[in-house]
Amino acid sequence: MDPRLGFSIGKFVVRYYALLIILGALVAAAIAAWQAKKNGKNPEIIVDLMPWLLIGGIVGARLWHVFTPGYFDGITTAEYLKNPLLILQIWKGGLGIPGGVIGGALALLLYTRIKKLSFAEWADYIAPGLIIAQGIGRWGNFINQELYGKPSTLPWAIKIDPLYRYPGFEAIETYHPLFLYEFLLNTVAGILLLIISRVFKKKLYKGDLILLYLVFYPAIRFSLEFVRLVPSLTKSGININQSVMLVVMLVAIIALILRHTVFKPAKEDVTEEMVVDGEEISDENLEEAVESEVEGDLEDANKLDVDLSEDPDAVEEVLEEELDDIEEVLDEAVEDEIVDVEEAIQEIDEPDEPELPDEAED
Repeated sequence: MDPRLGFSIGKFVVRYYALLIILGALVAAAIAAWQAKKNGKNPEIIVDLMPWLLIGGIVGARLWHVFTPGYFDGITTAEYLKNPLLILQIWKGGLGIPGGVIGGALALLLYTRIKKLSFAEWADYIAPGLIIAQGIGRWGNFINQELYGKPSTLPWAIKIDPLYRYPGFEAIETYHPLFLYEFLLNTVAGILLLIISRVFKKKLYKGDLILLYLVFYPAIRFSLEFVRLVPSLTKSGININQSVMLVVMLVAIIALILRHTVFKPAKEDVTEEMVVDGEEISDENLEEAVESEVEGDLEDANKLDVDLSEDPDAVEEVLEEELDDIEEVLDEAVEDEIVDVEEAIQEIDEPDEPELPDEAED
């Protein structure tokens, strides 16, 4: 094995491509757990969810590549189906990210149904880390010297070894670093999603972030297909990846517009409500309610008119005054009760004499 592709531990082969996929998954999990915790959810759910997403994502990504192989891949869909063992040889490259997203989404849907969680809510937590993880995974293409861009003489162009050059390009040495373009754009998109989730939190519905992901990532992939040297073409010459990305992007944009204008989600999909002093308080006015409560407490504290820094004994004096007031109130209450009891006893001991009828005169 080419030492640039990985290393061996005894008979066990470790490929850098696989390590990068694992690194991307860990980064995505860390960001998703952070997002969940920030929104008051249990971040350990992400740990429980990761095996589902990895299995669904890898299976979906591989199947996407099998049914939409690159123009110069050398292995067609028919050949994959004739020899299914070739499908399992992921270490040789060939993972389609669109299929990975679909497979991961199906796994998430199944998990949330079983656990009775909100699919849209947890998809939102996953979206920012997912697009960054996809960018990290693209470094595997650089290591494998695959899926590079068209020939280029730009200062940042990368060299491709003759062994990995596509037919008809054997004499060309440098190409666009397509992996780097996607890594940078994905990272920027992931940061934007995190910023949007924070700045526009009160205006977002559950599912908005995943829809924005379905706008950002397809836009990136659609644009980079113009630079890619190995397009995913059908027999009719249509770039299947670019076509799918365009459709997904347009559908996501339309969905975002409609759900914020015509078809607004139910109230429970916007904010969670709580009751304070018998009044409903939503996330939108929670901060105002807390500030009002704090200001009221401060006003009550100011009524004591005590400067503890200047008079440390003031606390004891205040407590003594409060105790005196309490004792006075209790004494008055006890005295009132004693008076009432005494009056009741007197009424029992000295009953009113009954009035007798006047006797007739003799």
